[in-house]
Amino acid sequence: MALAFGLFSLNSGPCSYPETAGKIARAAEDAGFDSLWCGEHVVLPDPQAPPSPMAPLDRILDPVVALTWCAAHTKRVKLGTGIIILPQRNPLVLAKELASLDVLSGGRLIFGVGVGYLEPEFRALGAPFEDRGKVTDEYMAAMRTIWSERAPAFAGRFVSYSKIQAHPQPVQQPTPPIVIGGRSAPAFRRAVSEGHGWYGFGLDPDAAAQCVEGLKRAAGEVSRPAHLGKLEISVTPRRGAVPDRAAVERYAALGIDRLVLLPRATLDAAGLESFVADTQRELIGRF
Repeated sequence: MALAFGLFSLNSGPCSYPETAGKIARAAEDAGFDSLWCGEHVVLPDPQAPPSPMAPLDRILDPVVALTWCAAHTKRVKLGTGIIILPQRNPLVLAKELASLDVLSGGRLIFGVGVGYLEPEFRALGAPFEDRGKVTDEYMAAMRTIWSERAPAFAGRFVSYSKIQAHPQPVQQPTPPIVIGGRSAPAFRRAVSEGHGWYGFGLDPDAAAQCVEGLKRAAGEVSRPAHLGKLEISVTPRRGAVPDRAAVERYAALGIDRLVLLPRATLDAAGLESFVADTQRELIGRF
């Protein structure tokens, strides 16, 4: 399988403005990127404090809304949430939003999900921080049910429903591809047992190698349903310039399937266009 390339941050920085987001989405698709990705923070701590990755006034659009905008400006490229912080969301509202995106895009959604890590964000949203892993597992199950079953019903600790319908269901059945983010042992196990893929953010080749080993350990601890197929591994290298070929070869040798590139934060719209063009020239189609 050839190494695919995605482009991160289609909902922040210059791409938080509609004209730039549309232009970069089209340029990335034309250049051969296989996917566009958006992260998420509903709110940000003010003042900024570790581990918050963003300043309080940094612009970041809702990922589903931003990807819907990108869908309207493209035809083929996949649209990934990298990631949505699931325990902060109402699972049925989110299921409706994501199904709508999958329908409007013609079945191009990749649902990247994580448990989150910023306690102030959870507190502000009234979401349970300590139980976020258990909530995530239950919400994913509830969303899979509403997306695929003819008479959906679910009974859990954090969400329960019956005698309801939500249509249209996603184009991709029984669910869009689900990609699990995170570097913890529970995240690795969740990816192996429940995900079509795993996503690691901000990893150099050495850190990516450690995560690949973590996924291998998890595969020895939990079973993987046959219908999920091969676990697809996506990695975002550390923010910066287009990776050199030697680094890309190291990722490929580890079995990474997709590199989701994150340009420097200082780039303006013209700089992002150059980043896309440089990636096409140096990397796309060469691995």
